[in-house]
Amino acid sequence: MSQRDQKIDLNSASDEGVNPQPEFFVEENWVALDGARMRYLRAGSGPALLLVHGLLGYSFSWRFTIPALARHATVYAIDLLGTGFSDRPPGLDCSFKASAERLVRFMDATDLPACDLLGTSHGGAVSMMAATMAPDRIRRLILVDPVNPWSAHGKRLTVFLSNGLIAPLFVSLAPRLPMLHAFYHRRMFGDRRRIPADSLEGYLEPMRIPGSYDYAIGVVSSWNRDLEKLESMLPSIKSIPTLLIWGTADTAVDPDSAAQLEHAFSDCQLVTFDGVGHLPYEEVPEDFNRVVVKFLSQGPR
Repeated sequence: MSQRDQKIDLNSASDEGVNPQPEFFVEENWVALDGARMRYLRAGSGPALLLVHGLLGYSFSWRFTIPALARHATVYAIDLLGTGFSDRPPGLDCSFKASAERLVRFMDATDLPACDLLGTSHGGAVSMMAATMAPDRIRRLILVDPVNPWSAHGKRLTVFLSNGLIAPLFVSLAPRLPMLHAFYHRRMFGDRRRIPADSLEGYLEPMRIPGSYDYAIGVVSSWNRDLEKLESMLPSIKSIPTLLIWGTADTAVDPDSAAQLEHAFSDCQLVTFDGVGHLPYEEVPEDFNRVVVKFLSQGPR
């Protein structure tokens, strides 16, 4: 869903314990990376907070989050190259490392010397990788159901999808199977009654742009190698203050892996939402926002 100069009324945003502030605009912006245009939304004021969506997501994921967080920070919600309404350059390297490098270059291009970094799912893995590349520029990490080396979910499926015979079929057939999209979208929620009315169509809109599924195949083609690389690099960011958020009914990234990832950091808080799936910022946005705001309000440690 393209959000152009969208006005959000902070007085109507749910965030208990925070005084209302005036209206502000979510501004749509573009930055050039590798000869391609990368789209991002910007809102609020204060310390920089960079939001990184998951696989096949985009800045739309944060529509319930931006109003709460923009009271405390200058929020940057990106569409990674290959996703959302950003360009889809042919031959794009979609590995964790390449995506993380682009994330750091995005910070350079937007004059962000440092930021808090919030990533979800695949975006959580990319965020951790980016932190290993520029640890002095990442104040804190907020990781939401992040892909990580200790979750077996998806490891076999990514091998299957990246097979030389299967990948072209997936790219060709996936756009023509709306029932498949609806099925996997429902699986992202612990309670289907909490699925927002605009959610499925919002995620599908940019997927109709040619090249969208090529990006997905590009990501999964190096998935297991990328996880091994990430595990080897995690000790270098052990001291970054980190908040982990997980839904106990997550079917995409194993909730049991949360404890192992928590032990990879020396200053880490783990918050779980009972019965919530892979997208807590959509399924229980008020609870999610409250936890994130509390963490950010503690200040750098």
